[in-house]
Amino acid sequence: MLQSEIKSCFVELGKFLAQFSETKNERNHLVLHNDLFFDKMVDLIHLSQSHNNWFTPENVYFSIASWAEALTEENLNKWLTKYTNQLPHTPKNIGLILAGNIPLVGFHDLICVLISGNNFLVKTSSKDDYLIKFLANYLLALDNRFNEKITFVEGKLEGFDAVIATGSNNTARYFDYYFGNKPNIIRKNRNSVAVLTGNETPEELEALGEDIFRYFGLGCRNVSKLFVPIGYNFDHFFKGIFPHKEIINYEKYANNYDYNKAVYLMSLYPILDNGFLTIKEDTSYTSTISSVFYEYYSSTDEVIKRINQDKNILQCVVSNGCIPTSIPFGQTQRPNLWDYADNVDTLQFLFELHS
Repeated sequence: MLQSEIKSCFVELGKFLAQFSETKNERNHLVLHNDLFFDKMVDLIHLSQSHNNWFTPENVYFSIASWAEALTEENLNKWLTKYTNQLPHTPKNIGLILAGNIPLVGFHDLICVLISGNNFLVKTSSKDDYLIKFLANYLLALDNRFNEKITFVEGKLEGFDAVIATGSNNTARYFDYYFGNKPNIIRKNRNSVAVLTGNETPEELEALGEDIFRYFGLGCRNVSKLFVPIGYNFDHFFKGIFPHKEIINYEKYANNYDYNKAVYLMSLYPILDNGFLTIKEDTSYTSTISSVFYEYYSSTDEVIKRINQDKNILQCVVSNGCIPTSIPFGQTQRPNLWDYADNVDTLQFLFELHS
C-alpha cells in the first residue's frame, strides 16, 4: 500500500469516529461502512465499562473524540512532513505490546507502524482489547490489503523484526531480557507535573483539574504532582478544581479515595483534603489514585533545573507559561500525532529500521 492510501484510510477512520459524542451519536450518511459499524460502535462504547470498570462511557467518548480530532488530513500531513514519504520495499514485522490503562492508549503505536509501511504483530492488554480490535476491523473494511499488515497475537509473540513494548518499571526489566537483542522501544512508568505560580485564573485551575481527573488519573499524561511557590494558598487550587467534584460519585474512584485517605491518616501523614482529592507534600512523582503530591519551590529556575534532571521519568509539564515548552492547562490528554510517548520519536525509529 502507498502511504497516501494508508493516510486516506486514517482520514476515513477519523470521520467515522467524529460521529460519536457523549451528548449525541449522529450518523453521517457520507461516512463509509456505517451500515456495518455504526450501531456496533455505539453498543461497544456502552459495553466498555463491563470489560474494564474504569472505561466509563464518558472517558471512552473523550478518547474517541480526541482521535477524531487527530485523524484529519491536515494533522496527518503536518505529522508526516518531517519524514520521508518513501515506504520500504520490504515491510518489517513490528511486535507491539500495548498498555491498557486508558481507552485506546496503544492506538498511536498501531498507526505509526502502518503509516511507516510496516506490519504489526500486536498483543493487546486484556484491559483494552475490544476497542483496538474494532478500529482495526474498520480499517480492514476500508481496504482489505490491511489483512497482510495487521495481526493480533493471542499466544507468544514471535517472528518480529523489532519491538515496541509499554509497561511498568517492573515489566520493562522482562522486556529488556526478552527483546534486548532486537531493535526496540521499551517504555516504563512516567508521570506528569504542573508548575503553579499562584497567579493562575480560576479557568486555568479548572483546566488543570481536567489534567488531574481525566481517566481517573490513570494515564502517564495525568498530572500527579504539583510544584508550588513557598507560601502558596491551596484554597485557590481547591476552588479551581471544585467543578470536578462529581468524580467522587464513581464507586471505584470513591473506594480508592477512602482507602488512600485512611492510609495517610493512619500513617499520620499531614494531608489537605477537599472531599474528593487529597494532596500530600512529597518529593515523589507517583501519587495514588485520588491523590496528588506537591512540593514547594523558591524560584522557577530551581523547578526548571529539577525538571531537566528528571526529564527521563516525566511525560508532560503543564504551566501558565512560566516553564519553557510546557503544555497549557487542560491539554495533557489531547496529544497531537507528533507528541510521542516518552518523547521518543516512534515514527523515526520505524523508518530507520530500513536505513
